[in-house]
Amino acid sequence: MKITKLEFIPASIAYTHREVSSLVNRDGVTDVVVKAHTDEGFIGWGESCSGANLGSVLEALKGMEPFVIGRSPWESEAIRAELWHRGIWSWRQHTACFAYPGIDMALWDICGKACGQPLYNLFGGRVRNRANYFYYLSQGPLAQIEAQCRDGVSKGFTVFYLKTGIEIEAELEMVRVIRDTIGPARKIRLDANGAWTVNEAIRNLARLDRYGIDFIEQPVVQDPLTNMAEVRSRQPVALSANEGLWTTADAYRQITSRTADVYCFSPYFVGSLAQFQRLSRVAELEGLRVCRHTHGEFGIVATAAHHILLTLPNVVDGNQQTAHMMQDDILKVPVPIASGPEWGVPEGPGLGIEVDEEKLGIYHEQFLRIGQFVPYDPRLVGTEMYR
Repeated sequence: MKITKLEFIPASIAYTHREVSSLVNRDGVTDVVVKAHTDEGFIGWGESCSGANLGSVLEALKGMEPFVIGRSPWESEAIRAELWHRGIWSWRQHTACFAYPGIDMALWDICGKACGQPLYNLFGGRVRNRANYFYYLSQGPLAQIEAQCRDGVSKGFTVFYLKTGIEIEAELEMVRVIRDTIGPARKIRLDANGAWTVNEAIRNLARLDRYGIDFIEQPVVQDPLTNMAEVRSRQPVALSANEGLWTTADAYRQITSRTADVYCFSPYFVGSLAQFQRLSRVAELEGLRVCRHTHGEFGIVATAAHHILLTLPNVVDGNQQTAHMMQDDILKVPVPIASGPEWGVPEGPGLGIEVDEEKLGIYHEQFLRIGQFVPYDPRLVGTEMYR
């Protein structure tokens, strides 16, 4: 069986509301859907992350195509290694890591369909029957924060996640309202996207932890590694590393240096589903946990990453997702986390999904009409960054 054709289809789908952090201002998701064809009639689906610029990822996919056409879908890791070496994508790993997983997912989807097995069985089989996902809160007036929390509690969510690092006094009040609304047993997770200095992080976490913080993601910038190590050693709130895991080497260095308690990343950080699983296992050997990261996504990559989570023993509850804040998706059957926190075992071979090609066409046309949902607010370009 050989790959005969690859299609790369950019699509844009809006959020129900703007995603805001100290780093991001974004109104929706734009990704590149990958459709792979074989000479035996199998079709596989994947999804490549757009990152800061969809055009660069789309061009990267086109540049990777000659390494894939004519190859067996069972050779995905060999293709990735050859791309890194002969294709010289090792010199542009960040872009490559955002692009290649879309091809990788599509190849694994074909493999599963060809042998009649779900993806998790191709990665060693399940060690769990479910994974749990968070409720993504949006900063806003306190009444709005309370309303979001009540909505999440009514839907069964047990982990609530808020972006911080913008204005600490306002964020303290938001976290107070979250705790008052969700009660003592549910978890609060925060993410500062590296906005604080080491001293600010230590002082801010001391104030925030009166409300019982489960962990905070990336309170300080990732380089040097001693930033996270110092914060971890000088205060009791658990840390999650995210920025700084951008390549296989970076992720391995962070994990084995024990910069954090939890490592929040995805196939888009390390270039493939297999690399994501391998490095998550490295964290397990270090006695550390992993949290599946999202850049904002459609149901294809949400499903592919979920299959890998089912194979891992060291996964936290409250993995990241944006399905519940998407206006729509391109799958015929919505992923379970579009309406609640729990996701069990996918049925069917490969990814076990069916892409709605009519919807995909609609959102491809939307991309052609409005372009990419960029990760920044154009009105803020040229304004003061550092406060």
